[in-house]
Amino acid sequence: MNGDWLLRGRDGRLSVYRLSDDHVLCRAESVPSGPWDAPRRIGGDQKLHPVLAVGQGFDQYAHLVSWRPTINGESGLVHSTHFRPALAALDWNPIGHPNKKGKVTGPPAVAVDAQGRAHVFVRNNGGGLSMVAQKEKGGWDPWRDLKGRDLHDDLAAVSTRAGLVEVYGTVPDGIVCWRQPEPGARPVADDSLRVPVRPGTLRAVVTSDAHVTVFFTDASGDLCAWRSGAEPAVLLPAAGPGPVAAVGCELDGVPCTLLAQRAASGRAAFAAYPAERESAGAWWTESGEPVPADAEVALARDGGGRVVAATSSPTTGELRVTRRKAEAGLALEAWRVV
Repeated sequence: MNGDWLLRGRDGRLSVYRLSDDHVLCRAESVPSGPWDAPRRIGGDQKLHPVLAVGQGFDQYAHLVSWRPTINGESGLVHSTHFRPALAALDWNPIGHPNKKGKVTGPPAVAVDAQGRAHVFVRNNGGGLSMVAQKEKGGWDPWRDLKGRDLHDDLAAVSTRAGLVEVYGTVPDGIVCWRQPEPGARPVADDSLRVPVRPGTLRAVVTSDAHVTVFFTDASGDLCAWRSGAEPAVLLPAAGPGPVAAVGCELDGVPCTLLAQRAASGRAAFAAYPAERESAGAWWTESGEPVPADAEVALARDGGGRVVAATSSPTTGELRVTRRKAEAGLALEAWRVV
């Protein structure tokens, strides 16, 4: 999974997306903050590889991207749009291959600009970054080679509050990024950061009108935060492997960033600090029962603005959810299986 898989739709209902064998399942609340419907297959009957990227636009439509087998051991990327949890997602639409044809080159990432156009990024056969974007009035532009080299599997794409798309990737000696200089423009290489990054820990989150914060775990096991034009800040030791989930919220009147991660104990761990003030410090607090080793943790805000946390395990299919209590601090309700 790449991106936020727990989303709030434009009707206020939460939905989750997860891989199951060779297809994608969606579960959604039947009403905002209400019971959850049964899982259902989305995107049609095409078989997929076990990889999924999810992005959401300002219109709150979900954009899904995966690889599918084609012919003679080759594969191609496919895209689907999910407008609302109550509606069926569009069938998977082929969007091609960064090298015209070939095998899977790496996990994709997707971000959606202010005009609602999906931008899909993936490593190409040369180890650089390629992109394909939707046209504003339908269809897709040609694939573009954004250059670069030695990219790892880690890609994190995001759209700023101004609607400009940014994408980050890891290379052997650090983090590289590409940014749109203006709406509709081709992203260009921008800042880079020389720092050792543990594979599979990259996450980019919009934390203010002006900034995107990139979270990653360094070689020593510390969770770090980096913004363009500044040095990375060490937050605290990572609770466990993999990327953190993050969401903005207000705690006791202070705008904060809330982080979550599956801890080494198997439980969900939470930490909060004043937004973009990493120097204030943070610490982990664990919650709930242990979940399987492949479970991921996600954060979102529900239709009423309350923070919601979820864990999902691909092997068991179990989904657990909790919400912040309506009281001071960061007290959570009891976790429940849905």
